[in-house]
Amino acid sequence: MSPTYAERASRLPHAVVWSRGAESGETVTVLPDGCMDLLWTEGRLLVAGPDTRAYRPGSSAQGPWAGVRFHPGTAPALLGVPAHELRDRRVELADLWSGAEVRRLTERVDAARDPAAALEELALRLAGDAPAPDPLLGAVVASLAAGRSVAATGESVGLSARQLHRRALNAFGYGPKTLGRILRMQRAVALARAGVPFAETAVRAGFADQAHLARDVRELAGESLSGLVRQ
Repeated sequence: MSPTYAERASRLPHAVVWSRGAESGETVTVLPDGCMDLLWTEGRLLVAGPDTRAYRPGSSAQGPWAGVRFHPGTAPALLGVPAHELRDRRVELADLWSGAEVRRLTERVDAARDPAAALEELALRLAGDAPAPDPLLGAVVASLAAGRSVAATGESVGLSARQLHRRALNAFGYGPKTLGRILRMQRAVALARAGVPFAETAVRAGFADQAHLARDVRELAGESLSGLVRQ
C-alpha cells in the first residue's frame, strides 16, 4: 500500500473515506471487494462500479484522489442507479446526474481544504435523501462473508434462488455466487497478509485446498497470492 494512502471510517454508516496523494510511477492494484466508490480527482467526480476482477488505473490516473467506499449493496440507493449497470466500470458522475449539478459539486470539492471530507459531506447529503439501507441486503453480505453457501444464504433471508439473484444484481452488481467468491478471496488475502501460511489460509477462508485458493486468487486478482502479500 502506498505511503500516501490513508483511510478512516466514515461518519456515514457502512462507508470508508480514503485519500491518495499523487503517485510517482507506482502500480496500484484495486482488488474486487463488492464495494462501490464515489471518487474525486481534481476537476472530476466519478463512480467506480463493483469489480469482478482487479483494476489497475495505470499512469494516466496519477492523482491526487479521494473517495468514499460504500459497503456492498449500499451505494445504488444513494446514486440512483442499479449496481449491475456500473459493473467493472469507472463512470463520470455527469453521465448519471445533471451536468450542471455535477459541475457545481465538483467545484465545491476542488475548492475544499480537505477534498476527502468534502466528498464525505456529499455522501452524507445523499444518504439523507435516500432510503435507509435494506437490512436484508446486509444479512446477505454477512452470510456470504461468513462462508455460507448461496442456497443457505437465500434460505436464511427467505428468498428463492431467482429472487436472491435479481436482488443481488441490483444491489451488488453480480449474482450472490460471484459476491461470495470475491468475499472469500478477500478473507484469504487478509489472512495471508497477516502471516497465516497459505495452506492454513485456504482452509480457514473456505477453499477446498491450496490449489483452489491459488486458482481463485489468480482469476480474480490477476496475480498470485504471494504477489499480493508482497504489495
